[in-house]
Amino acid sequence: MAESRSSSGRRLMAFIAFLFAFFATGSSTAQVPVILWSSDGLPALAPPAAGHIVSTDQLTAYLTSAFGSGPRTVLLFLQDKLSKDDFTVFGGVFGNKQDSAFQNLEAALQSSSSSVTLPAFEWSGISAIPALLQEELGVSPLLVDADTLPHLSINSSANNLLLFNLPYCTSTHKSCKEVLHDNDEIMGNVLTIMKAKKVPYTAIYTGSQPSRVISETSMSQQPVGRSLLQAVVPDVKPPIMFNGTGGPCIMLWAQNLSISLSATGAWIDLGAQSPTFAGSMCNDTSSLLVLNYASGYILSFSMSQRFYPVSARNWFTLDSVQLQSNGATASFSGRRGIYAPAEYSFHCQSVTSFGDALLVQNSSSGNASEWRLNFVDFQIQGFSLANGTNFSYASDCAGFFTAGIWMGLLTGLLMLLIFVYGLHMIMQLNTMDRFNDPKGPSISVPQTE
Repeated sequence: MAESRSSSGRRLMAFIAFLFAFFATGSSTAQVPVILWSSDGLPALAPPAAGHIVSTDQLTAYLTSAFGSGPRTVLLFLQDKLSKDDFTVFGGVFGNKQDSAFQNLEAALQSSSSSVTLPAFEWSGISAIPALLQEELGVSPLLVDADTLPHLSINSSANNLLLFNLPYCTSTHKSCKEVLHDNDEIMGNVLTIMKAKKVPYTAIYTGSQPSRVISETSMSQQPVGRSLLQAVVPDVKPPIMFNGTGGPCIMLWAQNLSISLSATGAWIDLGAQSPTFAGSMCNDTSSLLVLNYASGYILSFSMSQRFYPVSARNWFTLDSVQLQSNGATASFSGRRGIYAPAEYSFHCQSVTSFGDALLVQNSSSGNASEWRLNFVDFQIQGFSLANGTNFSYASDCAGFFTAGIWMGLLTGLLMLLIFVYGLHMIMQLNTMDRFNDPKGPSISVPQTE
């Protein structure tokens, strides 16, 4: 019996790896695999066509049908990086189960009542899975690990979203296969604990970003003949959006949201991570955007709007930016020029807390006095969103009369004054009243003794 289950498990894992390798052909879009299985059951999903990439809307529709029957406890195993090739290379696809790095995953898929495999889910710069699950379940993810899970009380009558962060080849002392094997052991321990607690669950295994992105251009897409100066349009990551009770109310976008915990320390780009919005709120007079990152950082943007009689319109200001990490907090004031009309968004190419700073640190706790912020190509809007997808007209931080414009105006004015003075001197020239005629008789002056 054991040999039969082992053989069945090897065939299942080999089929998954073959399916991943089959769907990997003919696509150059960045993508991550998504594997779902449940102890209760999942609705059936027709296998996608060859080369098809599952979109966010398609996955959202499936999750709505899967989670609409009642309370769910979802276990999200979110690995830093994951691609289809990881199953092909480290999955033991040639029947050698001992050589597989996914033995517990194989056993879980074999023993579950139903499972769904999506070889290619679209990836556009950030992982959309945590946000989709949070929206579908209506709860924020709870970051836990296998050591704290036995002591965690789980209410099976309500929705729960448990997040397990898994590394990927970050240590120089371990190979990728060893790291994946350790992650598989963590998943096995978590599933064992859930079975011991007798809590029904739905598990999802995916990656925050692809571990391998291989661009393969189809021959049918190649232009025929000569082509000149073909432009490549880069992928632009979507803005961070918080939905209030009435729909989208806060939007933020930045090329980099970099922080440094010391004056000479390395910069950490939080924009490459996917945050949650626990603690965020918005109304007609104030907005608070709280970005909770799985790495332990919390970045908050506090905004308010009020009516100014002088300009006869409402203006919004970014009052403060707060950074929290390991119990320490640093608060930065944004009143030195971060403002815009309430129906506009605010944009600035560089928003920093050092140098020509728009953010000024006004309080800190712990060792946060040397923390620094650096936001590149920063844009934010907390009120009067025109629609749910685009920013309103941007009020830029760069003033009209810059230093270069002032220098040009002053130089032009000085040259104009010199020209006017020269013209005035020319206009004041007068002709002589009397001229000496060389052809006429000369003037003789008699001499007297």
